[in-house]
Amino acid sequence: MPGADTLCPNPPALILRGFQGIGLPPFHSDLPIICEPQTGVTQVIIGVPKEICPGEQRVAITPANVSALLKKQGVEIIIERGAGDLAGYPDSAFEAAGAKLVDRDEVFSASQVVLQVQTPGSNTENGTEDLNKLKEGQTLIGMTDPLANPKFAQSLAEKKISGLALELVPRITRAQAMDVLSSMAMVAGYKCVLLAATESQRMFPMNMTAAGTLNASRVFVMGAGVAGLQACATAKRLGAIVEAYDVRPAAREQILSVGAKPVELDLDTGEAEGTGGYAKAQGEDFLKRQRELMTEVVKEMDVVITTAAVPGAKSPILVTEDMVKAMKPGAIIVDLAAERGGNCEVTESGKTVVKHGVTIVGPENVPSSVAFHASQMFGKNMENLLNLLLDDNGDLQLDFEDEIVVETVISHDGDVPQARLRDLLGLPALAKPEAPAEEAAADSKEEK
Repeated sequence: MPGADTLCPNPPALILRGFQGIGLPPFHSDLPIICEPQTGVTQVIIGVPKEICPGEQRVAITPANVSALLKKQGVEIIIERGAGDLAGYPDSAFEAAGAKLVDRDEVFSASQVVLQVQTPGSNTENGTEDLNKLKEGQTLIGMTDPLANPKFAQSLAEKKISGLALELVPRITRAQAMDVLSSMAMVAGYKCVLLAATESQRMFPMNMTAAGTLNASRVFVMGAGVAGLQACATAKRLGAIVEAYDVRPAAREQILSVGAKPVELDLDTGEAEGTGGYAKAQGEDFLKRQRELMTEVVKEMDVVITTAAVPGAKSPILVTEDMVKAMKPGAIIVDLAAERGGNCEVTESGKTVVKHGVTIVGPENVPSSVAFHASQMFGKNMENLLNLLLDDNGDLQLDFEDEIVVETVISHDGDVPQARLRDLLGLPALAKPEAPAEEAAADSKEEK
């Protein structure tokens, strides 16, 4: 068998292996002709449309990623005109990197692979427009909000579109360079501190002046994941006194590593960490006791930043309205979990409100507000994933023996192969493929 070779649909356009230059006369055969892919022939067209989700300013890849991907044989990249304008990447930069500029319809009609930041799965406002443009046989890669919107995977499967959800990239060492969630959380953690500093009536650093000493602001970060740790580090750089809490015991050392002080509560947190290092959803009894103890902490703070999120679930309430009432007049809460219902009971998603003398900021899509660097990180994550999926000839290969592929592919060949999504959709588990006879025989011998 030919291995990496291909069956030639048009033999004259390709170099026939074993018959080049030996002067054989024309021949006829019913056997397939085996040939090598011709150098310079496009194997895959990757398309990047402009984001249409309201408020989204990022772009799926940057000119630097275009240059890197075009080094692969057989890759062509087309970009919708203006796709990178809001992120600070002009059309001229994409053209200089080797991309072809086209209109939106051509991106969807000509591409085998479509890259988006917000796919129709996560863009519930107007994403149907793009879903209708996708066609059978295409591959869609981007953020799909799979655990909260698993039905999108079924929509792709019905259209026989292969979909990859970047939120499901597993938290393993080999996949760190593809981890979009961590990249965007870092950006959000940085920006939320700036939002707090802008809203606050106090300066963050201590200042000793002729008019007296100005005490440093006290900042409390709830949740010490990637966003929380970046928030701690940023607030510390601005000169604040920073404390942080996370339900996971392992977070203590991480909090110390960024210069913050861990807050410890008298709670049983032995089962608080789930798979992949994420916090596990807790029962109401635990959360009630946690809120009681936390009230004594937050009432001393000038700024509270909440970052606690559980993938695919409503955000846990960490700050009740009674806790808000106990806070200092003029204190600030920035709720990074606002889009999932919020960690603060009185948060209003997408709004800044004042309740009981406390300003509560409920920002949406925070990474988009730092679009240049957010796109740079998102694009690099996307480039690294594509390097895994594209073979040396530029063909897209989905290897379902690779954990990264198994976890991220949400639709393929008209079905939903992802185990967690099948469970959420009420679909039966897929049967595991049977081992080849040789392997089964070898296993049988080992058992004996």
